[in-house]
Amino acid sequence: MELALLYSGGKDSSLAALILDSFYDVTLVTAHFGLTEDFEHGKAAADALGFPFDMVELDRDVAEEAVERMLEDGYPRNGIQRVHEHALEVVAERDVEAIADGSRRDDRVPTVSRATAQSLEDRHEIDYLAPLSGFGRHAVDRLVEQELDVETGPSEEISRADYEGELRELIRSNHGEEAIKTVFPDHDQTIVRGRA
Repeated sequence: MELALLYSGGKDSSLAALILDSFYDVTLVTAHFGLTEDFEHGKAAADALGFPFDMVELDRDVAEEAVERMLEDGYPRNGIQRVHEHALEVVAERDVEAIADGSRRDDRVPTVSRATAQSLEDRHEIDYLAPLSGFGRHAVDRLVEQELDVETGPSEEISRADYEGELRELIRSNHGEEAIKTVFPDHDQTIVRGRA
């Protein structure tokens, strides 16, 4: 069965791929707005793990809407949530039996509610899977340490193929560097370099 997994190149989506690989023909799919070349980091991580890789382009209007929402809110949650839901919709239009992401039980964003998951499944006649939804951060970290070679660092220093990098670039180009600091708190990101 064909499955498209939304892929950032980070530890969570990479671990999700490893879990699903026993049951599905997994393709790692990076969703992007065409604002940066960050999708290349997703491709490199997918290649290092030995998974097929593909990309889908998202609607630039959704990025603009997300950035305005984040600037208005003063934090990224609602904007990133909007982008993730849009990405799931776009990936659900692929010719696959299932779609998935790397969301964990304790993620603040993005999350997929039961109603959203059921709606995706019903409207697109696919399965939506979140294989890490029962795992907390510490459990994921222990599994990742055992299975993956991961680089970790401050978000602005670790390039990967997630929504944040392109949204940061859009904020930078439209509102300046200082505006990024008003939206994104300091936090670490990961990029997978291969298997452990």
